[in-house]
Amino acid sequence: MVSRLAGIVMQFKEHKIAMVGAVLILFLALIALFAPYIAPHDPIEINLKERLLAPNMEYPLGTDNLGRCMLSRIIYGARISLQIGIIVVGITSVIGITLGMIAGYYGGVLDELIMRGVDILLVFPGIILALVIAGILGPGIFNVMLALAIVGWTGYARVVRGVVLSVKEKEYVESARALGVGDWYIITRHILPSCVAPIIVIATLGMAYVILAAAALSFLGLGAQPPTPEWGSMLNNGKNFMRTAPHLTIFPGLAIMITILAFNFLGDGLRDALDPRLREKAIER
Repeated sequence: MVSRLAGIVMQFKEHKIAMVGAVLILFLALIALFAPYIAPHDPIEINLKERLLAPNMEYPLGTDNLGRCMLSRIIYGARISLQIGIIVVGITSVIGITLGMIAGYYGGVLDELIMRGVDILLVFPGIILALVIAGILGPGIFNVMLALAIVGWTGYARVVRGVVLSVKEKEYVESARALGVGDWYIITRHILPSCVAPIIVIATLGMAYVILAAAALSFLGLGAQPPTPEWGSMLNNGKNFMRTAPHLTIFPGLAIMITILAFNFLGDGLRDALDPRLREKAIER
């Protein structure tokens, strides 16, 4: 177990881009955690006398059309985006893992019902389906998270089902079943640990997708509502001032781009580090 963990760490450290992603995510997490202490101004305080100011010493990223500090709003926006990502990924992973386990382990009618449900959801592009659901539910952060959770569990279910179908035929699982061990014990002790690596990778990459999708829905007016400082809604607010005050769209756009890239970099590094074949090569070196 120790040598296996050492191989994973070694492989991950060799992935320089993944290390950059990990550092960026840690930096964003610290910003979100300590937002009240880092933000130089109140993110929702209106000051019309200082509206549409370019970046300066007092407002490093300028102000918006209502005189609100862009830096403070972006800092608080990191907190909202990461919260949305963590909550949605947590919900979708639990649903997907549970349904994937049931489908793969028990098979039969349950497998058919669950996988046909997955197929139906995969017929539609995820963001389009989330847009329709959010439109029906109405604007708001909670409704956006619910819409993304409804469409986001399918990837987990398919991957977990595939792993379960492979692992449940192993000799040690058959031996445990012959000894009269219960299904719950077999699933939690023998099958679930084999699913951890792919789940971690999917969840990491899923964070990037959820944050981007939430920002897109907020940009369309279905997510966070004013005056909540959310990156997508900030882009929507700044689109009418792209000629006179381009910083209103540049900085929120950069925040979204950097965050998405960071999670994608981390996900790629974890995928390589958790791949047994690549890990063995790293240990040999």
